[in-house]
Amino acid sequence: MKSIFKSVALISVFSVLTRLLGFLLRIYLSRTIGAEALGLYQVALSVFMVLLTVVSSGLTLIISRMTASYRVSQDKKATASLITSGLLLALAVSVILCVIILLFKNLFAHLFTDENCINILIILLPSLIFSAVYSVFRGAMWGNDNYFALCVTELFEMVIKIAFSVLLLNAGMSVLESATTVAWSFTLSCIFSAMLVVILYFFYGGKLGKPTKIYKTILSRSAPITGVRIAGSLVQPLIALILPARLMVAGYTASQAMSIYGIALGMTFPLLFLPTTLTGSLSTALVPDISMAMAQNDSSHIQKRVTASINFTLFISFLVVPIFMAIGDKIGIFLYGEALSGTLLQFSSWIMIPMGVTNITSAILNSVGFEVKSFINYIIGGIFTFISVMWLTEFMGFLSLPFGMGVSTTITMILNIIMLKRKLGIKIRILKDLTLFSLLSLPTLAITSFVSNLLSNFIPLIFNLIISGGLGVTIYIALCLTFNLVNIHSYIVKFKEKVKIKGLKRAKK
Repeated sequence: MKSIFKSVALISVFSVLTRLLGFLLRIYLSRTIGAEALGLYQVALSVFMVLLTVVSSGLTLIISRMTASYRVSQDKKATASLITSGLLLALAVSVILCVIILLFKNLFAHLFTDENCINILIILLPSLIFSAVYSVFRGAMWGNDNYFALCVTELFEMVIKIAFSVLLLNAGMSVLESATTVAWSFTLSCIFSAMLVVILYFFYGGKLGKPTKIYKTILSRSAPITGVRIAGSLVQPLIALILPARLMVAGYTASQAMSIYGIALGMTFPLLFLPTTLTGSLSTALVPDISMAMAQNDSSHIQKRVTASINFTLFISFLVVPIFMAIGDKIGIFLYGEALSGTLLQFSSWIMIPMGVTNITSAILNSVGFEVKSFINYIIGGIFTFISVMWLTEFMGFLSLPFGMGVSTTITMILNIIMLKRKLGIKIRILKDLTLFSLLSLPTLAITSFVSNLLSNFIPLIFNLIISGGLGVTIYIALCLTFNLVNIHSYIVKFKEKVKIKGLKRAKK
């Protein structure tokens, strides 16, 4: 568990830093290229991510598992053959996908609301081949528990992406030129990150061997995982294709529709994933912890972990929701110079509550071997997103997307909780915590909004956000501690006990 804690801590630090840089990049892009160009890029990227899922999702996981098993037996020859065979397989699949896109370019162009998206997709295709290389060596280092190399590579990719975006983008570019330039930045960052991961693989003693028929094993084991993840990854590109078209039916122009999509996916929705940055490490740590408890048939331990995890997730989600509801409009203007982004953030912020619980319950289900059933819950919930976009956009406009996403994640959350109760035989009383957190968020929302509106007449926007947002967070935490909704004291005591034990061990040595 000590090793797991260190791994989670390492991943958390790099993850926060990488996400922060990615967030800063989005701010820069939104202010430099505008919502319409960002929308074009996001639509093309959503389709590209499906191709990337085909190439890398299941392959990376299976190679990591097989590498770990060979590491136990210290069979370095088999590991080398595994990596070479996996590399050839990944390259073959990526090249075939690129050829298909190029051969049927005109057919794919008709799928997009704006046919310029196909040109952006073609620019992204080289990164598919380099991502294939990256995924294989990433799986190898993952299987060897070399998390430091993985984290460094991801951070390096983000830094390169920012560097090329700043160097290549010019203020006088057209919408299409701006979108294609961002695509080139993405492709170049993938190329350099692939080069780095190869260098690191050999630096840490990795080798290539003679390819064998093990590629059949790799293919057979990775295909089911890839199939499930492809189905999940289709949601975003389908929305990217449907929403602009439905907005045009509702009376928006093609340019307006693409701009709205860019604002939603490129500016607003990334902010909704802020709580997952804090709860992501918890999800990672829960998988081995609950898996071990299941093997030991320790239902009491599972009950405590599940209850505490959901409680902590609700605490973090409600920490952000009232702040976004109160000053989301000002946040959108400050970050992106876009009022619509702020309005959408205010309307969509409630989604973070079911989204957070869904993420943590999905991690628990995955840890006990219910990956497929968890995915089925996701699909059932996701159906409502399509229903909302297809039939409610005409009446709700662009708000149909966040509304559909919110209801979708709520349905998935409920299904996950029901499944956990049935499969694990534990009690989950989320309704009480949900009600109490909701009640405590009301004074937080009211005070934050009042202070922000009062200060808007006297001080600059940045200081307004810092003071009102900071006051809101302070009030919320104070209320939670007063009513004992989150037991932070127990975490502090446990931390002090660990430090004390560690000090005694060092003294003995």
